[in-house]
Amino acid sequence: IMANPAYQQAKLTGQAVALAAASGGGDTVKANPNGALLVRNGDVAAKTVTVVIPGNTDFGQAEPDVAVVVAAGATALIGPFPAAAEDPSDHLVHISYSAVTSVTVAAVTI
Repeated sequence: IMANPAYQQAKLTGQAVALAAASGGGDTVKANPNGALLVRNGDVAAKTVTVVIPGNTDFGQAEPDVAVVVAAGATALIGPFPAAAEDPSDHLVHISYSAVTSVTVAAVTI
C-alpha cells in the first residue's frame, strides 16, 4: 500500500516533524518545488530511496530514476519535487525503497 503523506510546513518558530513508517509498496507525494522527503534510516544496513521519474527522453529511452543511498543510522532530505517528477496518470511523485525495516519518512516543505 502506498501512503501519501501530507506536507508538514516549516515555521520560523519551529515545527516538530512527525515521521511515519515508510510503506513497503512505496510512498507518493504531491509535486512541490519547495517540498522534500525527510528519510531516517534507523537500521544497521544502508537503504536506497528511489524517486521514480516518469516518461521518456527525446531519444525514446526511459528517463532515469533518482536513487539516493541513505547510510545506516543516517537521515537524508530528498527533494525538491518539480512537476516533471509527477506521474501523469495520478499527478503524484512515486518513491520506492530497497527495504523499509526501521525506515521512517516525513514530507516537509518550506
